[in-house]
Amino acid sequence: MADPRIKPVGDLATRLLFDIVVDLDPRINFGAGPIGQRVLFGAAKGSFEGPRLRGEVLRGGGDWALFRADGTMTLDVRLSLRTHDGELIYMTYGGRWVTPQSLRAEMADPARRTKVDPAGYYFRTNPLFETGSQTYAWLNDVVCVGKGYLVEGAVAYKIFEVL
Repeated sequence: MADPRIKPVGDLATRLLFDIVVDLDPRINFGAGPIGQRVLFGAAKGSFEGPRLRGEVLRGGGDWALFRADGTMTLDVRLSLRTHDGELIYMTYGGRWVTPQSLRAEMADPARRTKVDPAGYYFRTNPLFETGSQTYAWLNDVVCVGKGYLVEGAVAYKIFEVL
């Protein structure tokens, strides 16, 4: 029997917020700890562009990733963005990157990893934003989802605002 308090609210709708590419510094490996192997993928630079905002990724952020024993990578990302008109935005996101065992050798090979079809792995994020900018204050109140994939020397995402 269905709970009478449950109401039909419809499906989630999204719209593209922006595409982002984050160029990475060489990884810093903290080693295997009690909950997995911690690695820092530092943000060297990058860019983002969408219908309502565009700009650059500033150096100094990064992903303090955790590789679990089951092969899943958990993300803990903090980035600083500067818009084309000089405004600063703080972007954070967690997420999961699950690569099937059958693709792990290919994904570990720098020459082949960017050629792997992103449909073959699960790479999802949940970005949130903070800014003091009046122009982009609307970002303080949105929730987003992202789909990640690899490009040469970088990681990229399609970021969607949940409506």
